[in-house]
Amino acid sequence: MSTDQTAPTAAGRKHTIDETALHVTSIFTKKGEHAVLDHTADADEEVLVALGYKQEFKRDFTWIESFSVSFSVLGLLPSVASTLTYNLGYSGQAGSIWGWIVAGILIQSVVFGMAELCSSMPTAGGLYYASAVLAPEGWGPFASWCVGWSNFLGFATGPCSVNYAMAAMILAAAEISYPDYVPQTWHLYLTFLLLLIIQGCLAMNSTKFLGYVNIVGTIANVIVLVIFVIWLPAGAINKPRFNDNHTVWVDVQNGTEWPTGWAFIMGFLSVIWTMSGYDTPFHLSEECSNANIAGPRAIVLTGQLGLYLGFAIILVIAYTVKDVNDVVAGAYGQPMASLCVQVLGKNPGLAMFALNIIAQFFVGQGCTIASSRVVFAYSRDGAIPGSRWWSQVNSRTHTPVNSTWFVLLIAALLGLLMFASPVAIGAVFSIGAIAQYIAFVTPLGLKLFFAGDRFKPGPWNLGRWSNPVGAVAVAWLLLIVPALCFPAVKGKDLNDLTMNYTCLIYGGAMTFALAYYAIDARKWFKGPRVNVEHLIYGQNAENTGSGSDNIEPMAEKS
Repeated sequence: MSTDQTAPTAAGRKHTIDETALHVTSIFTKKGEHAVLDHTADADEEVLVALGYKQEFKRDFTWIESFSVSFSVLGLLPSVASTLTYNLGYSGQAGSIWGWIVAGILIQSVVFGMAELCSSMPTAGGLYYASAVLAPEGWGPFASWCVGWSNFLGFATGPCSVNYAMAAMILAAAEISYPDYVPQTWHLYLTFLLLLIIQGCLAMNSTKFLGYVNIVGTIANVIVLVIFVIWLPAGAINKPRFNDNHTVWVDVQNGTEWPTGWAFIMGFLSVIWTMSGYDTPFHLSEECSNANIAGPRAIVLTGQLGLYLGFAIILVIAYTVKDVNDVVAGAYGQPMASLCVQVLGKNPGLAMFALNIIAQFFVGQGCTIASSRVVFAYSRDGAIPGSRWWSQVNSRTHTPVNSTWFVLLIAALLGLLMFASPVAIGAVFSIGAIAQYIAFVTPLGLKLFFAGDRFKPGPWNLGRWSNPVGAVAVAWLLLIVPALCFPAVKGKDLNDLTMNYTCLIYGGAMTFALAYYAIDARKWFKGPRVNVEHLIYGQNAENTGSGSDNIEPMAEKS
């Protein structure tokens, strides 16, 4: 209910909700229905009910705490550290610099477009819900199914990729400290499992506790980033200390067997994977107060800080790295470890690398929280096998504990790919990137080409810039999808260890999802599943259609 409407009726008097007055784009509007409330509710609950969902979480997140979770997921320095092989290895220092500028700016179109969607549809389902509402008539369930599964795959691989990278960092630090130590794959996997268990034990707690943890994580990430940006150039031991401007800004080095221009685009993977946590406030909107304003603000702030602070990191790396090959294919198996040791020396480099590991832990923690909310939202609508388990909210913590452990189980199983080959487990990074951006941009494309006046802008919106921003986001997706699927080599150099498995793993998972839909799910899956009392063609219904009397309209039906 908007603030300019008449005061709510007394508890027990039922009244319909006017979605237009609340500035939301609801599944009810598409069906010609309205939600019904039988009690006095605050603005956040009324918006959520207008979207078709009961208030099940405590709204203990402020916009700062919502931002802190997304910034933790973003994890700029650890994320850049995890993917240096791609931007630095594919196109050198100059390619890294210009790659971050080009890709980072284009990604802002997705950031701002998503913020606008969040303001209009602040629900944990996020992109999946938006796709159902904005798709052409009759295509809503299929669109939401595809986007939901793609977003699910992106988030399900997140805890795996982040914690695999962290486990590898821990063993690399041990190798630097003890040169005689030789890491084994099973060492890596057990470390990886331990990290998953620790993060699960933290992520299963209350929203208020998680807010505090992620504020600490955000502060830690910012402090480590500032230390890195200052310490690397100030403590560099090489002579000359910095690379010349031509090397940093002009000389694009092609580290692939493809044309230089395409190698430059392939290097976008580092930026894409790093800049993929800003949708988290969307999924946390049911736990955030003033969600249709706070969520978009948190999304935009995350995207903007990611662009500028990430560029500072890349700039420092480009000016201080001396031997790119040693960093990309160094003895420790971790580019950031090799970089820190190369630039700062063994002991200072190890100290800087250790700080990076601490920051990486909070990235994994934020990723686990966000992933569990995505699984909960899709399970609430029956879109994932075992939904009745994953959609349960713990009565003590008021958080989706079951879905938290479910995403960590998926991560543990995906982690077994490390026993196949480094390339196989490395494909998880590409899958996360391609799955997330397909999910990010698809609802923007649906809004641009099909929604028309069915999209109702929320209180935070782009105005006349909405369609141009959406068009840039769609063009960006069409550019990066093929680039994310290319291997670095071709011809006789292409084998089972150098192949890019993104197409196989992501394509296989989505093929399963589409087959599941075609064979069975299309018969029962109808998109977001309304769980609040609502009017159906003038008749009152509760969930499946039970009627009741004594309804007091709060607004005229549209």
